[in-house]
Amino acid sequence: MEKLYQALNKQVANLSVLFTKLHHFHWYVSGPNFYPLHVKFEEFYDEINEAYDAFAERLLMIGGQPVSNMKGYLAITSLKEASGTEKAEEMIAHVLADFKLLNTEFKEVLLLAQEQDDEATADLLIQSISSLEKHIWMLSATLK
Repeated sequence: MEKLYQALNKQVANLSVLFTKLHHFHWYVSGPNFYPLHVKFEEFYDEINEAYDAFAERLLMIGGQPVSNMKGYLAITSLKEASGTEKAEEMIAHVLADFKLLNTEFKEVLLLAQEQDDEATADLLIQSISSLEKHIWMLSATLK
């Protein structure tokens, strides 16, 4: 069970870092696609915030302890913070790369949950993977 706790905790950290990055992009995007990107980044950070809370609460429900501070998040996240210099298209590319990484890692955590016969955690991951895959498809099409 400890491996599942650690894997879920890493995703709590990833979702926290991504939430902050998406806020940064929402605030600092500029250029001809400002309005649609400003709105889309807000939609993304709202969705990520819900997942962040759901993953942390699920971890608590199964006996784990989610990390809950920036120092802890940054120590275990797989994601990189925004540099602050990204242009609009680079922002999209960064979000796409982050979503792809989360998708890969969520699938790994899914296997751990299934090994533990933890179907509720597996369901949370499957729903999250489904959403990420749609976003990956749409962002990939945007960058073509």
